[in-house]
Amino acid sequence: MHDQCHYVHLSAKMSSAMLLYVLPLYILLHRTVAISPDGEALISFRSAVVSSDDILTQWRPEDPDPCKWKGVTCDNKTKRVITLSLTNHKISGPISPELGKLEHLRLLMLHNNNFYGTIPPELGNCTELQGIYLQGNYLSGLIPSELGNLTGLENLDISSNSLSGYIPPSLGKLNKLSTFNVSNNFLVGPIPTDGVLSNFPEGSFIGNRDLCGKQINVACKDDGSGKTHTESPTSDHNLGGKKNSGRLLISASATVGALLLVALMCFWGCFLYKKFGKNEGKSLAMDVSGGTSIVMFHGDLPYSSKDIIKKLETLNEEHIIGAGGFGTVYKLAMEDGNLFALKRIVKMNEGFDRFFERELEILGSIKHRHLVNLRGYCNSPTSKLLIYDFLAGGSLDEALHEKSEQMDWDARLNIIMGAAKGLAYLHHDCSPRIIHRDIKSSNILLDANMEARVSDFGLAKLLEDEESHITTIVAGTFGYLAPEYMVSGRATEKTDVYSFGVLMLEVLSGKRPTDASFIEKGLNIVGWLNFLITENRQREIVDRNCEGVQAESFDILLSLAIQCVSSTPEDRPTMHRVVQLLESEVMTPCPSDCYDSNSD
Repeated sequence: MHDQCHYVHLSAKMSSAMLLYVLPLYILLHRTVAISPDGEALISFRSAVVSSDDILTQWRPEDPDPCKWKGVTCDNKTKRVITLSLTNHKISGPISPELGKLEHLRLLMLHNNNFYGTIPPELGNCTELQGIYLQGNYLSGLIPSELGNLTGLENLDISSNSLSGYIPPSLGKLNKLSTFNVSNNFLVGPIPTDGVLSNFPEGSFIGNRDLCGKQINVACKDDGSGKTHTESPTSDHNLGGKKNSGRLLISASATVGALLLVALMCFWGCFLYKKFGKNEGKSLAMDVSGGTSIVMFHGDLPYSSKDIIKKLETLNEEHIIGAGGFGTVYKLAMEDGNLFALKRIVKMNEGFDRFFERELEILGSIKHRHLVNLRGYCNSPTSKLLIYDFLAGGSLDEALHEKSEQMDWDARLNIIMGAAKGLAYLHHDCSPRIIHRDIKSSNILLDANMEARVSDFGLAKLLEDEESHITTIVAGTFGYLAPEYMVSGRATEKTDVYSFGVLMLEVLSGKRPTDASFIEKGLNIVGWLNFLITENRQREIVDRNCEGVQAESFDILLSLAIQCVSSTPEDRPTMHRVVQLLESEVMTPCPSDCYDSNSD
């Protein structure tokens, strides 16, 4: 009996031991059988990912059907993967070369993430590919010549990365290519003219400082060795490596040097204008003498024209409180103690009066709690003197960068919210709708309660010089400009959204968009953010002197700012959407202060 029990016990131990060995083997064999080769390739892709949102959490090796995974689409009959679409999911890491094993892949859409490293040459094995979308990442290195094997490719967008080197001539063989975009990288050398690449416009190549060719109207120079290059080639653009391969200038459209030159020219021009401009250092008596008239909107100025002109005659350089591209600003104090801001604009050309007055009538009719109120103007033979409400808090630029006392977190949130509402009103509820063109911290004014109001709206259109289009420089301020605006000079609502995104980063960080620490590295504030993202240090952008920072609201604001400064205008939200997100995700809902197109 004892022997029998011992045998049974021994058998049980042997069975348990066998189970310990057999069960993992069974699971391994079952897994190998269950998951398809395409599934294995996708698991390898997932394994290379360092971080993301929750899009990849349900990609499991034990799942027998990868066709049910998020972002994956399969052919109904063959069950082979035909689409991998993972856009805007904060995915960080290299792109696995195992994707080259997806033999039937037709669409690869990984744009607007944080992928770094190189574009895998193995993608050239996916001969059924029709579209590759990798724009808006941090990819570096060369464009693989193997992509020229994809004879069925119709769309290739690898813009807004940190790619370097030459454009492979093999891409010219892609005869079915209908869209092609390599803009905003660090590519060099001549653009191939053989084949299909000769058909694409300048916009496909802009923002690469050392490209040359007829497509972008930049001559290539022969150095005598049989090689060609641009007139002023530079080297060492590719920073390389996992940590340093950031897309250094999402907003760059040409060279950093060229941008700095524009900035210096604008700065110097404004300085000279302020220093030596017509009668700026003298009394305004000359402006308001001889044929001066006062126009008041809707009874907003409870004074007689005589009283206003009398006060204007006393203003001189001691009353100057600001100056910029649109003119000098004076502080106007009336006898009853009411204060106004007077902006002096010199007339620019003949026919100025009729157009100006018509536009000012429109601006004077716009009333909103987050817009600076235009009360009237003085029409003189030499200038226009615009009369605005005086705001005791000064500008946001002064509050952030010049005052010793620091704004706390709640004050910054409130200012972002107010500025967003004002700009949203201009974009969506004015008739006609107004594009600001120069959103920046010095054009966000603060009242005594630190409530934000947008100023200078509509002035860029008023002052546009039809011959020189000078406002494409003056109206935009270096550091705030959207990349497409810098290239074309064409302002849209989305160029304003980009500038607002930069403004948000400025408020969050307490740094100007062109802080000296950025410029010496060839960056602006957006480039600095991109660099921090590549090292997973994006929270370091927050101003260390700001008290009461809330991590959750900061993350939401930063995410929204990143959307606003996307290099692709179509990917930026509207200002109406920005306001909705701020109200629902950041600010405490308040029925009396919700976004209202009819706000006064």
